[in-house]
Amino acid sequence: MLKPQPMPASPWFEGFESRRIQTRAAEIQLRLSCGPIAGRSVLLLLHGFPQSHVMWQRVARLLSQHFYLVLPDLRGYGDSSKAPGLQNHENYSKRALAQDVVDVMDELGVDSFFVCGHDRGGRVAHRLALDHPQRVRRLCVIDIAPTLDMYAATDMEFARAYYHWFHLIQPQPLPEMMIGGNPLFYLHAKLAGWGTGGLGHIEPAALAEYERCFCLHASIHAMCEDYRASAGIDLEHDRQSRAVGEKIVCDTLVLWGQRGVVQRLFKPVALWQAQCLARVSGQSLDCGHFIPEELPQQTAVQLLDFFCA
Repeated sequence: MLKPQPMPASPWFEGFESRRIQTRAAEIQLRLSCGPIAGRSVLLLLHGFPQSHVMWQRVARLLSQHFYLVLPDLRGYGDSSKAPGLQNHENYSKRALAQDVVDVMDELGVDSFFVCGHDRGGRVAHRLALDHPQRVRRLCVIDIAPTLDMYAATDMEFARAYYHWFHLIQPQPLPEMMIGGNPLFYLHAKLAGWGTGGLGHIEPAALAEYERCFCLHASIHAMCEDYRASAGIDLEHDRQSRAVGEKIVCDTLVLWGQRGVVQRLFKPVALWQAQCLARVSGQSLDCGHFIPEELPQQTAVQLLDFFCA
């Protein structure tokens, strides 16, 4: 088993550079490992809601000696562009967000890479692996089951736990106005309610970044559009993929929190294996939903073992 070195007490994202890349439909802000890419294994880390790439800061420090890391803000999040949603929400579909990632990798000159996505980032990673199988060497998804299966299993317990799925998809501007009335309260409630220790698992610098980026009307609207797309056009894309037998072709790792809803309501390894032609392995970790921030050392070990196998 590979072991990352103990986490150093280093400055915020030391050893990384910031870039902004224009894709065919968005501007993507990202952090990259310093130095040349040539000859290095590239690992793409995709964040979830309501966060940005800074959620990976602790994990990135542990993995930086093993991979060239690419940490983008997804379209609509962090400092990436936040265009108004289209009528069918297609510009926030996971297909569109996955294309952003491909465009970024093209700009960097990277043909194939490893991918790990948490939460919404996992859904982008899923679509990325389906639409661009030749680009994804191995895939890890964290604390999610396939979107179509989760919606299909909706019952009272699921609706209570995932209430935001059904709130954020309401027609604009209802959720935008409701969240915008007190965005800090909403942000803190989501971050605390899905973790295992209030806000204690979040680095102060990361929390400040979440607060800065979340509390903007354009950000709130874009995040709602992300969820509206998931309840509409993303389900269409997923049904189309299943209808033609399109599946993930690379080895896949599934991680989930023992104290989270995925553990309680779903069988994640079985659900992902049904969507994969290659091997699916899985591991639950003793935490809530925000696994990379709650258990960065364990997350890094899991990713090292999987991507370096």
